Amino acid sequence: MDKIVILDFGSQYTQLIARRIRECKVYCEIWPYHLMGYDLESPEIKGIILSGSSYSVVDANAPPLPPPVLESGKPILGICYGMQLLVSALGGKVIHTHGREYGKALLEVLENRGIFENLAGDIVCWMSYGDSVKELPPGFRGVARAENCEYAAIRDEGGKIWGIQFHPEVSHTPLGREILANFLFRVCGCQPEWIPESIIKQQIQWIRNEVKDKKVVCALSGGVDSVTAAVLTYRAIGEQLTCIFVDNGLLRKGEAEQVFSKMKEILGKERVIYRDAREQFLSALQGVVDPEEKRKTIGRTFVEVFEEEAKKLGDVSYLLQGTTYPDVIESISVSGPSVRVKTHHNVGGLPEHMQLKVIEPLRFLFKDEVRRLAVELGIPEEIVWRQPFPGPGLAVRIIGEVTEDRLQILRDMDFIIDQELRKSPIYKKLWQSFGVLVPVRSVGVMGGERTYKYVGVLRAVMSEDGMTADWARISYDTLDTIARQVVNEVAGIGRMVYDITSKPPATIEWE
Repeated sequence: MDKIVILDFGSQYTQLIARRIRECKVYCEIWPYHLMGYDLESPEIKGIILSGSSYSVVDANAPPLPPPVLESGKPILGICYGMQLLVSALGGKVIHTHGREYGKALLEVLENRGIFENLAGDIVCWMSYGDSVKELPPGFRGVARAENCEYAAIRDEGGKIWGIQFHPEVSHTPLGREILANFLFRVCGCQPEWIPESIIKQQIQWIRNEVKDKKVVCALSGGVDSVTAAVLTYRAIGEQLTCIFVDNGLLRKGEAEQVFSKMKEILGKERVIYRDAREQFLSALQGVVDPEEKRKTIGRTFVEVFEEEAKKLGDVSYLLQGTTYPDVIESISVSGPSVRVKTHHNVGGLPEHMQLKVIEPLRFLFKDEVRRLAVELGIPEEIVWRQPFPGPGLAVRIIGEVTEDRLQILRDMDFIIDQELRKSPIYKKLWQSFGVLVPVRSVGVMGGERTYKYVGVLRAVMSEDGMTADWARISYDTLDTIARQVVNEVAGIGRMVYDITSKPPATIEWE
């Protein structure tokens, strides 16, 4: 299958580039710019994209262009910093501008070929730069310009190396997808083969090659990620797979019973084991306040539980997890200059002594891609469209120590939020909606008496894939109903607030 490699120089938009490419049904991967441990020579790689960066190419510590990029002879598209890096490496000149240009600009296309095929006239685009190209490298020419940018797009004489100063991956560049598609199909010669059927076929073969005749135990949560991973793996290896559903005591109201029942229907009762580990998790979390330590504690406890159950099954070699690409991106800096946001329990929270080898067939898929796979695999809609739920569960929605009393308060609050939002037209547009319990008490008056209870938070966001998110504009009437019901019916909550922070700068979860 054709592949595009994106070299990440630390841009906030790198993941968006990957999403736009996959929307064109072409597979891509994000690699660290330094290429340590990576090989560009594979014939599957049809092209290379150089991301933007917060660095300046004129800085002494700026990430350099690794020699294998140009040596590969493959088509290249440099975006913003990536373009400036190409210019600098090939003998051109890049300078600091007097002021940073940030925002929409009108692009005048000078040449309707290559990435601008069938894109005549002026194009609205999004600029974000502090450096600009002063002199082109030998053999290059300008193919687009803007009012404040003489070289808004460039190419070499052969039409294999392109550079653009603007960002085609963001929604503020309306024709950005067409520009990227032209690079993929007209410049690189890619085929649009990244579709659910081919992904399933590819991953089934990969699982069979990896696992062979070994046994696999699945960490089943009931969410679309773990269920899709389980169904996909079951199709690959059949009865070599056993799924373990752990009731960790950190689930929502009635969720444990619902998930276990549904999983037995989907995979068969012989393939699903229930493990009550509520006391084990709460004991491990006692006194733990730091969010990173919570995630690592939960990750370690998960592994301990699975290893205990795996021993009962005999010679089990693999632990199957529903890890997805956003989990990987947020947990581990894949690029060098990028910053780790937080540890996910199924990525960075596993102990070194773990005896099972992890297998993650969804590791390079975004959430929408997982859902398309789930539909193709025949997984029920109620699971396919279930809102994402964090692996550590309600533990990361309770700020501070996790106790049984606080869990019960949060469960009751979260249940009311869910039930009321389901009545609203906005519900199907939400990426996630939930309650958060903060360790703050507020004075109130109920029944003529003074109260001093916890503050509850409503968090509801809209997003395509969880990488970025905007707070949901829920109606005042719905907010009013939720607040009154929670304060009146949930013991321990005396005040409700609504979180209207987008991602970035915040994350979706509070911890």
